[in-house]
Amino acid sequence: MLTTLLIAVPLAGALAVWVLPVSRESTSGLALLAILAELGLWLGSARNFDFGSDLQQYSASHTWFEELGISYAVGLYGFQYWLVGLTIVVGACAIGYGAWAGRDRARAYFGLQLFLVGSLVGVFAAQDLILFYVAFEAMLIPLYVLIGVWGGAGRAKATMTFVLYTMVGSLLMLAAIIAFGISQGTFLLAEIGTSTNEWVFLGFLAAFAVKAPLLPFHGWLRAAYTEAPPEVAALLSGVVSKAAVFGLVWIVLPHFPEPVEDFRELVLVLAAATLVYGLVLAFRQPDARGVLAYSSMGQMGLIVLGIFATNDLGLDGAILHSVSHGLVSAGLFLVAGMIEVRAGTGVFSELGGFAKGRPLLATIVMALGMFTLAVPGSANFAGEFAILAGVFAHGWGYAAVGAGAIVLAALYALRLISGLLHERRGTSVRDEPDDLAGNELALVVPLVATLAVLSAWPAVISERSFPADTPAEFIGAQSVPEVVP
Repeated sequence: MLTTLLIAVPLAGALAVWVLPVSRESTSGLALLAILAELGLWLGSARNFDFGSDLQQYSASHTWFEELGISYAVGLYGFQYWLVGLTIVVGACAIGYGAWAGRDRARAYFGLQLFLVGSLVGVFAAQDLILFYVAFEAMLIPLYVLIGVWGGAGRAKATMTFVLYTMVGSLLMLAAIIAFGISQGTFLLAEIGTSTNEWVFLGFLAAFAVKAPLLPFHGWLRAAYTEAPPEVAALLSGVVSKAAVFGLVWIVLPHFPEPVEDFRELVLVLAAATLVYGLVLAFRQPDARGVLAYSSMGQMGLIVLGIFATNDLGLDGAILHSVSHGLVSAGLFLVAGMIEVRAGTGVFSELGGFAKGRPLLATIVMALGMFTLAVPGSANFAGEFAILAGVFAHGWGYAAVGAGAIVLAALYALRLISGLLHERRGTSVRDEPDDLAGNELALVVPLVATLAVLSAWPAVISERSFPADTPAEFIGAQSVPEVVP
């Protein structure tokens, strides 16, 4: 029942928040209680999780629509367990930020946040294609509302662009799911075989390319990340984009081996172009959130490079970097929001000099900046190194592009740090010190501490995402049509 509980607890919390007529303070407290219960449930499950097993952990399967062959089937392998954990940790910090910021219409806001977390857990735990699609669509509904209602001045255009891109991708994926499931006679991933249909493969690929996003499916990115509330942008960048990682690893690679081989070079080229394009644009952005938006795009390009290397190093590195990037990106978006609250803007020309009189803020920015720089010994460095080593085995040119892009990452990271902390004090920066308070530190210190632990022990993820240290063989074996106990 554990996987079902991980999905149900935030959904039940959302329902309670929506229904119970309590004050704003009590509403935020109830939402925090629900997400902390979710976090405790996930942490407690680690004791009995067998990361070396090639069977699903905490699995459950019940017939949903027997006539259509649709089932409620959920379960966790190692890499899914870490993605679920990323969702819960970032979700807890995002809900805490909303409580600190004092969002209006609190019942609607916190209910949508909890609903988003529950839907994301459903995406990462789904073992049936229809269930996956339902959860995938369900997570988009609260995003539309959170951006459209609580976003910035350009929220209407940002929401409309986001809706158009994601709806097109979702419709293509729905058509692919129906065609694939009918041709196989089942929608269960444990029973479904392989397909050589390139159109079905492209339907899945397009949906995940939008979600990542890969070039040229990124048109929604800038507006959504900068107009969304900072905590919603943290979830978008840190977690929602990882739905593409799950889809590529667990649906595309094992069930479309021939199309993957045929289109691998195209995807690798798009991923490399996304990496370079995103990091170049990140360096050129005039504001902090613009830098973070395009840097996230570039890092997702690097992760896709690791996935389509289709070897052990590339896949292990992709999962590790997905988690570390999610934590770093979420932390930076939350800090950017805290700076915007103090200065009223995130534009570099009006900022600068935030280090003076604010040692705690400067320390957090520097710490997250060092992780972004992927300095040797950091979790980001371990993930990037594994990805580059994996893609080098496929083609040294892609590894060379990736290594060059790391230099670009250093440029935008240093520009971000300098623009916020060390340049001449801008017109929007107040003279009186207003360092981070205890409740603000409670939102970002856990992210930094988790990154520090991963930096000291990256193998906790890289060696525990797939059984027996053979990710490529394990993923390939998932296309064998036999029911997993």
